[in-house]
Amino acid sequence: ALAVLVDIAGEGVPTVFWRELAGPGRSVLEMGRERARRQEGGFSYRHATIVEVGPEEIAAGLIVYPLDDPYDLTGLDEMPAHVQPLVRLEAQAPGSWYVNVLATFPEFRGQGIGTRLLALAEEKASEAGANTASIIVGSWNTGATRLYERAGYTTIASEPAVLPPDFPQSGDWVLLTRPVA
Repeated sequence: ALAVLVDIAGEGVPTVFWRELAGPGRSVLEMGRERARRQEGGFSYRHATIVEVGPEEIAAGLIVYPLDDPYDLTGLDEMPAHVQPLVRLEAQAPGSWYVNVLATFPEFRGQGIGTRLLALAEEKASEAGANTASIIVGSWNTGATRLYERAGYTTIASEPAVLPPDFPQSGDWVLLTRPVA
């Protein structure tokens, strides 16, 4: 479920990345699950909170962790083109508590779960001594943007999204931050 939530939060971009990594004979979801099982890196089960609403029924997920400070952009040009704008935005919020994934399955949206997960992210940021929380969202995702703005996040930068031509959306990746209380 974590890999699916990551793909929802990433607007389908993780699927593109995982497809490139998987190679022939491996499924995209298998690659996503493998990456989620890692001990290190941002996308790791170690940074995840899963919201269960019943026995074996998952509603949402959150992955948060601190961004490096200073943020090292070495090797940016060798990264896949679709990842580069995201990395450039992350670099503009060094040391912030980064909400890498906030996703709710469609049938559980509108119930306040996302709001509660954002509050949990801020609580974790405060406990860790972070001064700022950050999140990146696609400009086309107006529902998520409204949620983040209601939670006190403001836009500080954007980068044109590099998406495959068959993607239904287009626009910018937008970096939002908020002070941590």
